[in-house]
Amino acid sequence: MRAVAYRESLPIEDPGSLQDIALPVPEPEPRDLLVRVEAISVNPVDTKVRRSTDPGGEPKVLGWDAAGTVVAVGSEVRLFAIGDEVYYSGAVDRPGANSRFHAVDERLVALKPVTLSFAQAAALPLTAITAWECLFERLGLRRDGMEQDGALLVTAAAGGVGSIALQLARALTSLTLIGTASRPETAAWAREMGAHHVVNHHEPLAEQLAAVAPGRLDYVLSAAATVRNAPVYAQALNPFGQVVAIDDFDSLEDITLYQTKSLSFHREFMFTRSLFRTADMERQRHLLTQVARLVDAGAVTTTATQDLGPVNAANLRKAHALLESGSAIGKTTLTGF
Repeated sequence: MRAVAYRESLPIEDPGSLQDIALPVPEPEPRDLLVRVEAISVNPVDTKVRRSTDPGGEPKVLGWDAAGTVVAVGSEVRLFAIGDEVYYSGAVDRPGANSRFHAVDERLVALKPVTLSFAQAAALPLTAITAWECLFERLGLRRDGMEQDGALLVTAAAGGVGSIALQLARALTSLTLIGTASRPETAAWAREMGAHHVVNHHEPLAEQLAAVAPGRLDYVLSAAATVRNAPVYAQALNPFGQVVAIDDFDSLEDITLYQTKSLSFHREFMFTRSLFRTADMERQRHLLTQVARLVDAGAVTTTATQDLGPVNAANLRKAHALLESGSAIGKTTLTGF
């Protein structure tokens, strides 16, 4: 089968950074679906793994967002049938979905929204799972919280996670939503996604937050620059407020205000359930099913903004380069082989 892989960590400008290869079609494990991949999207985790994990000359396939059609099922599959159109994010410790066929545990998969194309659906799973777990599991927001007061700050609001987090919070809560963005086009996108207010993360945040949320923040979803902004969050949050962070960092230097205000700080990694094979792995199927229902009801829309064409090494290098530039808005997809 056709696939795109890398054999060593190289700058994305190097033609060897991602290569077209041929691989055997994977054999599904007992709980696996074998999916004919119709579309994928690209996430920061793809570029991070490519840059930081050297496979030692062996081909490693990336890609953790896909939509496609089930063509075979494992011996213990009970949730899906051949012919089902599905979408999912998969598991970071298994081969990725940048291949014509992909094996994935059925507990991580949901029927794709019927109102979306494969590419539009492929833009959603990883970021929707991350955003959902941040909002409703880590921060503990009520999904029926239409009378819930308070303010939520979402940083990098025009990115993949920020785009869907704003939509979910707007559809399922009554919180005042504040997004951060620095360019006119990203600010406009954040408002389209549901932000009531947008502040510029390239300018001092404290004064801007005080202006749009005079009652202070209650929740923060920090998608970028958590270490730099942690003191601002502590200042802007009400006592007993909460922060959830999804970006990479080793530690926070000064958390005195976090203690005196009894603030909570959470980390989110959407691959935790699949990585540790937790007893509740199937929660990701359930939440993707709920996202699909929201999409089909018109309450949430795809965050796909551009499609770069067929899945091949040249197009994937363009997608990785776009993510690494920091200028992407929403999600970038690739369709077909």
